[in-house]
Amino acid sequence: MKSVDFLSILVIGLIAGWLAGKISRGRGFGLLGNLIVGVIGALLGGFLFRIVGLAAYGLIAQLLMALVGSMALLFLIGLVRRA
Repeated sequence: MKSVDFLSILVIGLIAGWLAGKISRGRGFGLLGNLIVGVIGALLGGFLFRIVGLAAYGLIAQLLMALVGSMALLFLIGLVRRA
């Protein structure tokens, strides 16, 4: 993995985590927590999209993929918190 690829995953993940925290009110973890969730969600979103057979080309598509992964991760964390 190139360092540019890693950096772009981090930046897109940070933005997606912030957006996911804004969208899912009450399920967020504060700014820093949402940013961490966004980075992990970007990786999760990429994994989920590959399983389904989709690819994200371009900045907007990658941001959408990371947002989907972040929302899924926040949903799963919310389920675990309730249990």
